[in-house]
Amino acid sequence: MPIYILTSFFLYCIINAFTPGPGNILALNTVTNYGWKKGKPLFSGIIAGYYVVQTICAIFVFGISSFLPNVLNILKYIGAAYILWLAFHIAVSKPDMGNDSKSASFIKGFMLQFVNVKIYMFGITALTGYITDYSTSLGILLLFEMIIATIGAVATITWIGLGILIQKYYLKYYQMINIVLALTLLECVYGMLK
Repeated sequence: MPIYILTSFFLYCIINAFTPGPGNILALNTVTNYGWKKGKPLFSGIIAGYYVVQTICAIFVFGISSFLPNVLNILKYIGAAYILWLAFHIAVSKPDMGNDSKSASFIKGFMLQFVNVKIYMFGITALTGYITDYSTSLGILLLFEMIIATIGAVATITWIGLGILIQKYYLKYYQMINIVLALTLLECVYGMLK
């Protein structure tokens, strides 16, 4: 595989992973509401979900691409509904530095990634746009999807770090910040459905 293809692949992955998406927005919102310690289960769920979704993408690209459009269509609407639900809850949430961190659960982070059409499209586009011309072996496809998931995990951790940096400002301006985050999620839904 030519070096320019690998370079393009990595640039595409970095740009796509670091743009605000549902996982990054939820991670940012959770760390500002609950802090790092109470948000860790959710962050772990987001990252684990990223790896599972990218594994699914590799398997789909490898063997059942003719079935994929139907699955993505269904997931697109389920994902849009879930992201709308998250946007509403973020918009009306208040800082909670107390003991109730039930909403920062592993399963919430995991399920978000599982229905996050953006990362399905990200993984499939990266494989079909850069990799499949050179190899369609399941091992190679899985390797590149794990690279994508790792870049995504680093992006999520970066967004969490951003949340830690703005936490004291968040406590003061949480209503305005939550509305901006919720509107960003609405833009994610718009991008999914247009």
